[in-house]
Amino acid sequence: MKLYTYFRSSAAYRVRIALNLKGVAYDSVSINLLTGEQREEGYRAINPQGRVPSLDIGAATLIQSPAILEYLDECYPEPPLLPVGAVNRAKVRAVASLIGCDIHPLNNSGTIAYLNKRLGHDQATADEWYAHWVREGFDAIERLIEPGPYAFGSRITLADVYLVPQVFNARRFNVSLDAYPKIAAVDAACAGHKAFQDAAPASQPDAV
Repeated sequence: MKLYTYFRSSAAYRVRIALNLKGVAYDSVSINLLTGEQREEGYRAINPQGRVPSLDIGAATLIQSPAILEYLDECYPEPPLLPVGAVNRAKVRAVASLIGCDIHPLNNSGTIAYLNKRLGHDQATADEWYAHWVREGFDAIERLIEPGPYAFGSRITLADVYLVPQVFNARRFNVSLDAYPKIAAVDAACAGHKAFQDAAPASQPDAV
């Protein structure tokens, strides 16, 4: 199995966490988003969208982190990323979707680059855009999660897999977590788990 990744990509970070949690071995192939490697024809042949992550499973190459995470949970069911019970699963999926559908698309590198280069906004304005959408999402997540010590109890779920990379990015852009003690507590709990440690950006071979 081969994962096309970039150390600071939160979408790739999610997949690295899930692969580690499930004990699935993989080879890491770095795609440098800063140099535009993702837009080169060689990588477009692998992922027509020109984004990371992409997961080569041999018979196919999967793209988009939500689809990859679903595949991993279906094919490697232990430990499960979703809890028992339809209502509990819906709660976990809601937090994951809040991050994956509402926060991340407005704050990914392509969006910020468009604000800067195409619309002419300075970095301070782009940073405020970033912080605004993180706070909008975190305000809701802080009320939705039920730490114990993870986002929804004593077992890691998909909510944690999404939340930790988003917290990493929030800190990177100097978004204060003072108003989000529950989110900070979940992040701290996950930081003690080897699967999260090994998936962290600083632990990746392309970290700079």
